[in-house]
Amino acid sequence: MKNFINISDHSSNDLRAIIDEAKARKLNRKNLNKSAPDEDKPFEGKSMAMIFEKPSTRTRMSFDIAVKQLGGSSIILNPDGIHYGKGDETLKDTAKILTEYVDIVMLRTSSHKNLEEFGKYLDIPIINGLSDIGHPCQIMSDILTYEESNGNIEGKTVSWLGDGNNNMSNSLIEAAGKFKFNLSIACPKKYSPNKKILSWAKKNKVKLIVTTKPEEAVKNSDCVMTDKWVSMNDKVNKKTKKKILKPFQVNKKLMRKANSEAIFMHCLPVGRGEEVTDEVIDGKQSVVWRQALNRVHAQKSIIKWCLD
Repeated sequence: MKNFINISDHSSNDLRAIIDEAKARKLNRKNLNKSAPDEDKPFEGKSMAMIFEKPSTRTRMSFDIAVKQLGGSSIILNPDGIHYGKGDETLKDTAKILTEYVDIVMLRTSSHKNLEEFGKYLDIPIINGLSDIGHPCQIMSDILTYEESNGNIEGKTVSWLGDGNNNMSNSLIEAAGKFKFNLSIACPKKYSPNKKILSWAKKNKVKLIVTTKPEEAVKNSDCVMTDKWVSMNDKVNKKTKKKILKPFQVNKKLMRKANSEAIFMHCLPVGRGEEVTDEVIDGKQSVVWRQALNRVHAQKSIIKWCLD
C-alpha cells in the first residue's frame, strides 16, 4: 500500500515510472471513446471514495473519469452529506469505515493535516487531490504535459510567477528536485516560498532561483507557469494582494523573454486579465487545455501505482 500525499515522499524512479505509465496508457487510448475503459481494466471490481472539502471542477471530473477508464467505480462524498463533515464522527472512525467500503481514497482539503491523519488511520491508500500545502497530482500532470510538448524535462528551465508560497509552488519546488529541472520563481518578498520547502530544496540540492524580477525569472525559460492570485479560502484582502502581484502578470511582452519554443501553463481556474492576459492563455504557446486533460492520465497512473 502506497499513499500519494507529497511529491517529496517518493523517489525519482517511482515518479518517473508514474509519468511513463501515464504516457503509455494515453497512447493506448487514442482509438477509444472518452468513457470507454482501458483494455486491461486494472481497477475492475474496485472503487474509490472521493471526499471534497473544497469546491472542484477539474479534480472532481478528472478523478471520476480516471477511475472509470481504469474499469472501476467512484463514490463522491461532500462534507455536508457525511457525518465527518458535520462533526458528528471523528476522522479516525471515518477512516476505519472507508477502509471497509472502498479500495482507495482521494481527499481534497483545506488542511494538509487532515490528509496526514487519514493516512495514519486508513488501511488503504490515500491520494492528495489538493491541500493548503501541496497539489501533487496537478504537478504530475504538468510534467506529463511538458514532456509531450518539449521532451524530457530534466535540465530544462521552468519559471513560476506570482504567489511563491502556495500549494502549487510548493509541489513545483519538490518536483524540481525529483525530476532535476531548473526552477526560477519570481514573486514579491511578501509572498516568498515557504521556509520549510526552501530548507528541503537546499538539502536536496534543487536548482532554484527566487527573485523579485519577473523578467529575470523568465529569461530563456522553457516553460512559464502561474496560478490564480487569490486561491479558495484565502483569508487575505483580495484587492491588496492583487495590487501587490500585478507586476508579476504573464503577458505577451514577458513571454518574449522566454525561449521561442517555451510553453505556458496554468492549473485553472484562471483570473483572466489578472495573473495572465487573454492573448497568452489563448495563444499558440498555451497548453492549458491539454494540461487539464492530462489530469485524467496522470491520475490514472497514480491510482494504479498506489495499488500495485
